[in-house]
Amino acid sequence: MGIIYGDIGTSPLYVLKAIAGTEVINEAIILGALSCVFWTLTMQTTLKYVILTLRADNRGEGGILALFALVRRHARWLTVPAIIGASALLADGIITPPISVASAIEGLRIKFPDIQQDTIVKIVIAIISILFIVQIFGTKKVGYLFGPFMLAWFSMLAILGGAWIAKDFTVLKAVNPYYAYQLLVKHPGGFWILGSVFLCTTGAEALYSDLGHCGRGNIRISWVFVKICLLLNYFGQGVYVMSLNGQMLGDKNPFYNLMPEWFLPFGIFIATSAAIIASQALISGSFTLISEAIRLNFWPKIKVNYPSDQKGQIYVPSINILLWIGCVGVVLYFRESSAMEAAYGLSITMTMLMTTTLMAYYLYAKKYNIWGIIAFIFIYFCIEVAFLIANLQKFPHGGYVSLIIAGIIALVMYIWIRAFKIKARLTEYEKLDKYTESLKELSSDITVPKYATHLVFLSNAGRASEIENKIIYSIFQKRPKRADVYWFVHVDTVDDPYTMEYKVMTVADDDVYKVNFRLGFRVPHKINLYFRRVLEDMVKNGEVDIRSRYESLNRHNVIGDFRFVVLERFLSYENELPFWEGLVMRAYFFIKQYTPSEDKWFGLDSSAVKVEKVPFIIKAIDNINLKRIPWATNGSGQTNGH
Repeated sequence: MGIIYGDIGTSPLYVLKAIAGTEVINEAIILGALSCVFWTLTMQTTLKYVILTLRADNRGEGGILALFALVRRHARWLTVPAIIGASALLADGIITPPISVASAIEGLRIKFPDIQQDTIVKIVIAIISILFIVQIFGTKKVGYLFGPFMLAWFSMLAILGGAWIAKDFTVLKAVNPYYAYQLLVKHPGGFWILGSVFLCTTGAEALYSDLGHCGRGNIRISWVFVKICLLLNYFGQGVYVMSLNGQMLGDKNPFYNLMPEWFLPFGIFIATSAAIIASQALISGSFTLISEAIRLNFWPKIKVNYPSDQKGQIYVPSINILLWIGCVGVVLYFRESSAMEAAYGLSITMTMLMTTTLMAYYLYAKKYNIWGIIAFIFIYFCIEVAFLIANLQKFPHGGYVSLIIAGIIALVMYIWIRAFKIKARLTEYEKLDKYTESLKELSSDITVPKYATHLVFLSNAGRASEIENKIIYSIFQKRPKRADVYWFVHVDTVDDPYTMEYKVMTVADDDVYKVNFRLGFRVPHKINLYFRRVLEDMVKNGEVDIRSRYESLNRHNVIGDFRFVVLERFLSYENELPFWEGLVMRAYFFIKQYTPSEDKWFGLDSSAVKVEKVPFIIKAIDNINLKRIPWATNGSGQTNGH
């Protein structure tokens, strides 16, 4: 409850307020809106996510990028929905904390009618700022409080809603889909209410993303309780709103008006706690999403910290700062939760559409019944396209904010994946065995100063038999690097989230080795640590002698020195680029200068690392109109000119 349902659980704070706040209240509108909410939670959250999509787990892990990792080998075009969905989900992570916390804090107006909006804005910014500060320390201990608080929250939703339903059981008629049909088809402008109705299911995508934290069975069982509590509260709010028949809702918040006056301070406190927990879940989810995106080559390699030993517990400093800036900016720009509703929902609709696309392909790849797949596509494209069209009405009123944020994120992802493919296509490889004898001869050549006992190169060559020609150039030509043992290390990120495997190929005994790591897309790249473990295994098996080759040190069994070499590319001036590829690569290298260097990303010991800059030439300039002319001399044999 604390991890999975924070986002969807705080929806009652603002959903009915958004629906009923647009026009004069009457029973038909409210019953129709409640019917829409009931069937949205049933069709979208229960059927699509809890029953169907949770089946698509990647060794227990969920989320749009985990789903993409399951299907990406089948079709290259699936990269497009993955990028759109992931960027929209990250944009949602910037909107959710402000709207949840602001909706909770605005309950103070009922107790303190004279409170200024500036005061509320300051309180909201203070709470959000504290929330982002505590990310530095990890949320393991704080997480233990999430469950009890959310249990109190959902229980409060059910009790308050149930008490009001008892005053008018006729509200339960809204379960009949006829009322939803009447609102959407017969009521003037009724279709556009779907934009506000959609807010009740925005947390469904987060529910799937956090699958790995709790497991499919736990989510399905707890959803029964959560859904009942949510519906009781929505229907209870419906009873209250229908009591205002013929009036405008104005500044009233149906959620807080369910509470007796004496309970209001406790209600605001519990609501604020639930809003903070919802925000925490979205922030943690954003960290996880970025971590996955980095290892799938969708995002620049930025620093990722692991504040505790708990599975999935990560902290990304740069994303934490960007999210905080984004959240504070949203609060200052919109100021009120009612204004934020316009920015909320539009981006997450895009994510849900992309998840439907990937899920349909997953079902196809798993050879599910084709008619069932067609029915899935038809039903959910109809539902989600309708929500998207209704949400587009919000675009001029603030929806553009979330789309701009999602667009910027998607652009970075596109640049990164496109540049990765350009680099992979144009990187030249050599057969390693072609240089084995040359490496052995260099290792024995005492006329060349020794560079290191063990020289380790990080390589992009996935095949065990190959190596980049830039590494060969670095060893033999840039500055001859003599070492007793040469190691070439490659890291392959695999679709399985927690794989940790390695292979060792002995190219030349006691001289040349190739090590290939296979790491899951959620495994941190601590190559220094993993390489040390490889050496321990090899020494134990008698495969390599890592003692120093200097005689005085070897006699005392001193471990030889290790030197890592990382080749960092920069865009060469010697390029004649196609326009589009040139634009992508310039953008790529512009962003890259603000990210950590490769050695820091791979967790290497900085005192034993040499970073070499290597020019990246996409297409060399070949039309150089440079002409040689004779050097003229005067009679005395002196040259003319300078």
